Amino acid sequence: MASLPHDVLFEISSWLPAKAIYKFSSTSKFFSNFPRDKYFALKQTQNSLSKIDTCLFFQPDLTQRYNNNIAELHHLSGEDHSSGVSKVFINFLANSAKILSSSNGLILFRSTSDNKDQLFISNPATQTLLPIPIPDQLYTSVDADLKVVLQCDGQDNCMVFLFHDKEEDWCSNLECKVYATKEGVWKKKEGSFFTGSRNLKFDMPVIHNGVVHYISDCFPYFTKDSPYYRPYIMAYNFENGITTMLNVPKEARRGLHDISCDMRIFKWGKVNSSMDQSICLVRLRKCVFTIWVLTKYESSVWKKILKLRVKALGLIEKDPMVKGFSVMNGDLLVFATNKKVYGYGLSFSNENYMRIEEICEHGCDGSMVSFTSYSNTLRPCGGDDAKALLLTSTSFNEEL
Repeated sequence: MASLPHDVLFEISSWLPAKAIYKFSSTSKFFSNFPRDKYFALKQTQNSLSKIDTCLFFQPDLTQRYNNNIAELHHLSGEDHSSGVSKVFINFLANSAKILSSSNGLILFRSTSDNKDQLFISNPATQTLLPIPIPDQLYTSVDADLKVVLQCDGQDNCMVFLFHDKEEDWCSNLECKVYATKEGVWKKKEGSFFTGSRNLKFDMPVIHNGVVHYISDCFPYFTKDSPYYRPYIMAYNFENGITTMLNVPKEARRGLHDISCDMRIFKWGKVNSSMDQSICLVRLRKCVFTIWVLTKYESSVWKKILKLRVKALGLIEKDPMVKGFSVMNGDLLVFATNKKVYGYGLSFSNENYMRIEEICEHGCDGSMVSFTSYSNTLRPCGGDDAKALLLTSTSFNEEL
């Protein structure tokens, strides 16, 4: 490679993950400049947008302010690959943070320390942090879960969207604020977010075509004559502030009041494939997964693509109980049992299509688990670089 022109090496290197770039940085003066070069970081970030997330974080699915002392990061392939993130940073997350969202190489987490309540955007690969102040009016309920989502589609700007009650008491119209890292201030969006009378699952947002979607719970606290008797999906358009309701499939409503029923929505379709991107709904009931894909958005038409009994997958564990699940990279069903995490391909484009693969063991000891996908990039946290805080002076090559 040393005989190649510098511009060719630059281009080739910009397609590598941050982990490999840091390894090459110790081989020559030329490569050593890459991790600190802003233009190179933006180029590598842009190239990474066409790739899938390769890793997953998971923590016990507890309240945001509870310090659980557990955070794990594993490679999605199930092979013994290093994630490119040091144990120092992972231990920091376990002791001081609750991960709330992720987007294209960055994560959004909330401090769980007793004397500090703050949001941070962070790049785990570069171990940098950017503090995001929580709006003053939300400090009236410091232990309440924040309804936030991170979106980083551009190269050097990220946005944090936050929904909150307009009044002190619960209401079905939420105000939306957005924090753009380039501007460094919270701004109110036009139009409130109408949530309906059910509770929405704000810990699992799906952003599709500039609209954020949340599914409601399905607990039986309404009578059949109520318009909110059945669960639904609420969508909020960030651009115009308009709220839209989407119906869930009729088949998904059957037995939904069963205590074992859990419905969640996720992105469907890979960025770098011919699959049409949409939204999928996953229902887990009595240890059976059923999955639908939204085929006609305006009329809420769904297509069922899979019905799968967990026991039929041939897991070695006796009577496995699902403790958390997600769809990652648009077509990979990931779920945790008491001790292990598995992946199951949902489309022809996935190399594990209709095949179960053990990803890793975990140490959450039977607790419900929340997943956050992650991609290893050099992406800047956004905003003024002087505000980005280096978490540790430990060499980036450590643990790689």
